[in-house]
Amino acid sequence: MNFNDQQTKAINHGKGPAIILAAPGSGKTTVLLHRTYNLISKHKILPEKILSITFSRASAKEMKKRFVNNFKNTSSIPITFSTIHSFSYSILREYTNRHGIPYTLIEGNSNSINKITILRNLYYDINGEWAADEKLEGINNGIGYIKNMMIGVDDYLKENKVEINHFKEIYMSYENFKKEKKMIDFDDMLVLTLDFLKRDSYLLSKWRNKYDFIQVDEGQDTSKIQLEIIKLIAKPKNNLFIVADDDQSIYGFRGAFPQGLFDLKREFKDLSIFYMEENYRSSRNIVSVCNKFIRQNKLRYNKNIFTKNNYVSPINIVKLNTITEQYEYIIKELKKFADYSNAAILYRNNISSIGVIEYLENNKIPFHMRDVNVKFFNHWIIKDIISFLNVANNPEDLNSFEKIYFKMKGFIYKNYVDYIKTLNYDKSVFDRILEINDLSRDYRQKIMEIKIDFNRLKNMAPHEAITFIEKSLEYEIYLKENALKFGYTFDSLKTILYYLKLISAKTENLEELLRRLKYLEYLTFQSKYNTKGVNLSTIHSAKGLEYDRVFMIDLIEGDFPSSNSIDAFENGKIQLMEEERRLFYVGMTRTKNNLMLLTYSNKSEKKVYPSRFVNELENL
Repeated sequence: MNFNDQQTKAINHGKGPAIILAAPGSGKTTVLLHRTYNLISKHKILPEKILSITFSRASAKEMKKRFVNNFKNTSSIPITFSTIHSFSYSILREYTNRHGIPYTLIEGNSNSINKITILRNLYYDINGEWAADEKLEGINNGIGYIKNMMIGVDDYLKENKVEINHFKEIYMSYENFKKEKKMIDFDDMLVLTLDFLKRDSYLLSKWRNKYDFIQVDEGQDTSKIQLEIIKLIAKPKNNLFIVADDDQSIYGFRGAFPQGLFDLKREFKDLSIFYMEENYRSSRNIVSVCNKFIRQNKLRYNKNIFTKNNYVSPINIVKLNTITEQYEYIIKELKKFADYSNAAILYRNNISSIGVIEYLENNKIPFHMRDVNVKFFNHWIIKDIISFLNVANNPEDLNSFEKIYFKMKGFIYKNYVDYIKTLNYDKSVFDRILEINDLSRDYRQKIMEIKIDFNRLKNMAPHEAITFIEKSLEYEIYLKENALKFGYTFDSLKTILYYLKLISAKTENLEELLRRLKYLEYLTFQSKYNTKGVNLSTIHSAKGLEYDRVFMIDLIEGDFPSSNSIDAFENGKIQLMEEERRLFYVGMTRTKNNLMLLTYSNKSEKKVYPSRFVNELENL
């Protein structure tokens, strides 16, 4: 295999600390694997003395597989490719076994008592209501961030805009619960491993002697505590080899700490720095624009990315009027291209996949989603709308009525709903309320109006019915008044309704709508087995992948970059905005030849504006 000068220098690096700063498509993992083989074959390092760390089990398995495939007759070489968590767990298990400390790991859904269940119950105990999945994810990310950044909960709350009621109480209760029950999660593994290594000189000495060379792939994704563990084990030999691209550090919300890469120069005076700036993946026009774009970030190593590939086609910025025009444009382009498996539709947020899936299915274009994480189909707004339609179709349905009576106009009191449970179930819920004594004339009139509204709702097609629920029954007002309480923006909730209306457009009744939702949900979860379809992915999940043609969609100011990043930037904090620019850069650099950036001016009855990143690219 032929290597350029930059790659060759990195592969031939022997002892001492080194960081390899690599551009997208520059062969980062290939270089790390060849350097591994070079240590064994030329430097005569025992394979079992080399530890290679990456940050997902899939990556560790892929690295092992590639090592064996690249270097024949090496399948029996006992070299270790491990995740940081698996490595930490080995240290933790040795310490706890030796000291007789029992710990139960509470990660994963297979355990009857798991992390999410505990957090859900604690949230209910403290706030008196059940948390939505998105809010639980926010709590989980917040706890992980605190542990990975090695900060206190008060510091976290001071530095971040946290829209979770009583976050500190939940955090403290969670920590106390685990301590009492002798339970740990993945983040605790890291905290305890670092603690045990620092307090037990025998344990530290043993693991330092176990490995002479430590290599880290995707170093930009390391958190502060992960990097501390790695550096502690590497000392005093300091044979630490980190392959990273600080321009692709996009996991700040999980505690990724690119600042740690800059600090290496101060910590290791003899640090060797290698630049791998040649991109082998993308056409020259893609690389040139991406290089200019990412150089606008201030918190980065000064790399100059280049390629010897030819020009193919310019980056295409497509400005449309509506979101549906965006989908129609994608369908038209995909039908021209036809090689679906070599095309990708990338987006900032998972919710963006819903409209794409609807249009792809309507046009019989197959799709593939590697990581299915679409919560739309079970969202509480969808359940609310179904409950409204259930009551319209069956006014005796008290069960559905209980879920929505306080989410619409009319101010129906809970004690009235409790009372009508004792009345004749053959009558509509509205007639039962009207039987209550001492209702005022005005209140009785309101109930009669709501009853008439639900009768009208019964005869509407789903698309019209959803708009009627939103406007005439004033569900929209409920959403606006409660959005922040539930940890959402009002616009994000309106987006859920928009996609539901989009899906309902070609259905004629509730039964058809339910079938359509079920079918799309089924297709979504089956899509991971469909390797010949168009690839749908968040940009986060697409990192490391490449395609001939990429569509980046929903490039709207406030969505990408997010409104939180914009607010922080306007208050003088640039870190979030710079991470958003890195994320945009990662999306653009997934393509080899064709890149289409799609934006539009109207969404959910609201004027919207192109992402500032689109404007930046136009002015480069």
